[in-house]
Amino acid sequence: MKKIVLAFLAVMCFAIVHAQTTDNTIKQRTINVNGHSELEITPDQIYVDIQLQEYNKKNGDKVDIETIRNQFLEAVKNMSIADTDVVIQSYSGWDGNYWWYRKNKKKNPDLKAGITYEVKLKTVDDMDKLVDKLDDQATQNFNISRTSHSNLDSIKKQLKMQAVKNAKDEAVYLASALDDNVGNALTINDPNESSDYPQPRVMYKMATANVAADQEAAPMNVDFKKIKIEMNVNVIFELK
Repeated sequence: MKKIVLAFLAVMCFAIVHAQTTDNTIKQRTINVNGHSELEITPDQIYVDIQLQEYNKKNGDKVDIETIRNQFLEAVKNMSIADTDVVIQSYSGWDGNYWWYRKNKKKNPDLKAGITYEVKLKTVDDMDKLVDKLDDQATQNFNISRTSHSNLDSIKKQLKMQAVKNAKDEAVYLASALDDNVGNALTINDPNESSDYPQPRVMYKMATANVAADQEAAPMNVDFKKIKIEMNVNVIFELK
């Protein structure tokens, strides 16, 4: 009989503890809020694609790709641009395509080799300086391929923290309407990033065989905008 009573009491104690635990879980109050942060920054990494090509002078002599390449690299060097900030994007009828170039050169003596470089610059003024040094006849195209910022990772981390803090401020503001206090954060979702990298419209004049070497270069049309970065986060806080 005593064993039956003890077993009954044990079951009752478990039921009471389970009920209290369930009841506490049900009674836990939370507030679910969204946090936001954003920042606009001026790019300090401007990647410019420059397409160069062989051309014929007025007297018919051709300026070969090696000469054009050496002049271009010398101009870049004089601007104190690091070697690591200049890379080859592609070849056209030259080097990697040498055999194709050699084969078709026999059929088309006017076939001209070309090369495209990507140069990383810091400011729009740097672009203007580089354009002034370019060979107008050799330059076929000049455009910005992308922009970025040297401290982009650090900026994103700061914005994430600001988004979480904004969520806390929002929770405190809303809870105050009910005279409640905000407790610890129960869940924090990794902030979602929304970035806008608008590309400025920069096109250099196309060089043609009949353009005089001393002709004034067409002006650049620059519409440079800042990079906009936004962070959005969802946080659940407990209410006290």
